[in-house]
Amino acid sequence: MNDHLPPIRRVVTGDDAKGNSRIVEDAPAGSIRNVAARPGYRAVNVWRTDETPARIAGRDTVPHHQGISPPRNGTILRIIDFPPEPKDPGKLREMLDATFGGIFKDAAHDRRPGKHPGMHRTESVDYAIVLEGEIWAVMDEGETLLRAGDVLIQRGTNHSWANRSSATARIAFVLIDGAR
Repeated sequence: MNDHLPPIRRVVTGDDAKGNSRIVEDAPAGSIRNVAARPGYRAVNVWRTDETPARIAGRDTVPHHQGISPPRNGTILRIIDFPPEPKDPGKLREMLDATFGGIFKDAAHDRRPGKHPGMHRTESVDYAIVLEGEIWAVMDEGETLLRAGDVLIQRGTNHSWANRSSATARIAFVLIDGAR
């Protein structure tokens, strides 16, 4: 089982005073969120914009980010490592309740009986890109298996992610503030 994926490397570009492009940062992404009750789960906020259109030379505002949703009129790039789900449904519910009661309090967590305990909704359009492993995208009606290289466009619908494999799945998410 691959529980120890490498850190997320964040490389940021910019222009110098003469307008020449250069690398201004090359380091591990530093905004890492873990959930103690969910071993192996890691959410890394990589970059955030605060407005649309985004300021090209805008400063890094990721350290100020709270919750799951992007800022109003902004975006957030997040990479999440999803460990395999436990087989015990009670343990799974505890882990997901801890996630949504902790780092993702702003999500509309759907706790209806009979639904996957990770069901939630955000007011955003999200691009979910599977980088490693496989994961199930669970909807109110149906589900589909996504593998490395697959992309899901999540348009503010109720959904969950279920890792039913034996290895960690790594997914990159770009969340874009949305309106109905």
